[in-house]
Amino acid sequence: MDETNNAVRPDREDLIEGRNAVTEAIRAGRTIDKLYVARGDTDRNLARIVTRARESGIIVTECDRRRLDAMSVTGAHQGVIAQAAVREYVSVDEILALAAERGEDPFVVACDEIADPHNLGAIIRTAECAGVHGVIIPKRRSTGLTAVVDKASAGAAEHMLIARVPNISAALRELKERGLWVYGTDAGADSPLWGTDLTGPVCLVIGSEGAGMSRLVRESCDVNVSIPLRGKVSSLNASAAAAVMIYEVVRQRAAGSR
Repeated sequence: MDETNNAVRPDREDLIEGRNAVTEAIRAGRTIDKLYVARGDTDRNLARIVTRARESGIIVTECDRRRLDAMSVTGAHQGVIAQAAVREYVSVDEILALAAERGEDPFVVACDEIADPHNLGAIIRTAECAGVHGVIIPKRRSTGLTAVVDKASAGAAEHMLIARVPNISAALRELKERGLWVYGTDAGADSPLWGTDLTGPVCLVIGSEGAGMSRLVRESCDVNVSIPLRGKVSSLNASAAAAVMIYEVVRQRAAGSR
């Protein structure tokens, strides 16, 4: 297999790049076929990654930076690229099973056609930090778990359950049948975030960067919520809106448990 020729594909899902992303992939037990590291790099953090990889039985190959640059999708490999088995997506059932296993109300984030891999990576990072049980993305008109998404998530994607579904609206209906309340983010919605009860089993829907939620997805939500804006700019980007929404759920849950 020639990694150099294939690596230019931005949708490639078998490469993990950057020190944080590779470290978290090894820690999560991701199946890694080979680790490529920059020859002659004496950085201690990189040395620790190599040591941990070898202890895990991963083949480590030293190569010059020009080869790493040619393999890289992100353009910021930091001297290390892992070639892994293609990441497997999970089912919605598996996400809900994780919540049950933890004895917690389900907390799910659904992304409606997030095309920017940096936005999706940032959403996954926030979701993982906040204890979200899983993220749902559509199969079409959305980025998948590419190397850029993995790096943008700082490795959080290695620990997060991701379901990729044919139809987001159908997935939301399934979640509603399973007892979750579905809240969409919509700048024009009448329900302000601070006045909305987000406790209990929750799915937050984050719309696309440009158009927001599609009509069918908006109509599938139980409540559409607006984030109060006080400045001159009319909207937040998708990952910032997701962070605000996610941590409002965390805040309300924490307040309710006191």
